[in-house]
Amino acid sequence: MNGPLIDEVGLPADGSPQEVCSLELRVSPEPHPLDLTRVDEVAENWLRESAANPALFNGKTILQREIRYRNGHLRAEGHVSSFATFLWWRRQRDLAGACHLFGYPVIVSSDGALIAVEMAPHTANPGQVYFAAGSLDLSDVSDGACDIEGNMRREVLEETGLDLNEAFADPVLYASYRPKRLALVRLFSFAETADALVARINTFARTCADPEISRAVVIRNGDLTAYRYGLAMAPILTWFFSDRR
Repeated sequence: MNGPLIDEVGLPADGSPQEVCSLELRVSPEPHPLDLTRVDEVAENWLRESAANPALFNGKTILQREIRYRNGHLRAEGHVSSFATFLWWRRQRDLAGACHLFGYPVIVSSDGALIAVEMAPHTANPGQVYFAAGSLDLSDVSDGACDIEGNMRREVLEETGLDLNEAFADPVLYASYRPKRLALVRLFSFAETADALVARINTFARTCADPEISRAVVIRNGDLTAYRYGLAMAPILTWFFSDRR
């Protein structure tokens, strides 16, 4: 039987997680090429997106231009771009000109479940269920490089109120790649049960000023039809509940 197709970046294109031994996430001081060549299209799309969802904010984000994986080493070149450019890019059928790289912290409960979140109606992905995560932004950049671990801690804290420093972090970082999209995955195991973690997260979402999520979700198996999962979820759930057992 043939193995998974290897994409031009050097990773399986089906999202199956691969170990990352070393990581280099550089941020160029130059504008992203899309911000120079697609100005009108980005602006027109932003008018449509923001009219449909006035809660969207066009902040700065790190959009990758190139990703390469060789022998466990992952290198990416990113640029400071805008959320508007990212929204335009993800609507393009061929996703040409950029790559989206993001941290994907997987929260594991003491009873072996995974904890995800359902995104609130005012967000860019309303109703989708995925692990608490978000795009890299300027706060994740230090000395010209992206801090993926800091991004994971920040996003989980902002969305769920959980502190990843409370959890045991799996020493292995994984790369899960689908064409033009790369999730950097790490497992974080908490000492609490799934029900206890969900209660903490839901209390946080009810009491914080501007919640990004509607609720926490418990995942106990690899059924991909159980929720309205985001695109990055399928290979992670398959891997966690079957392939790695």
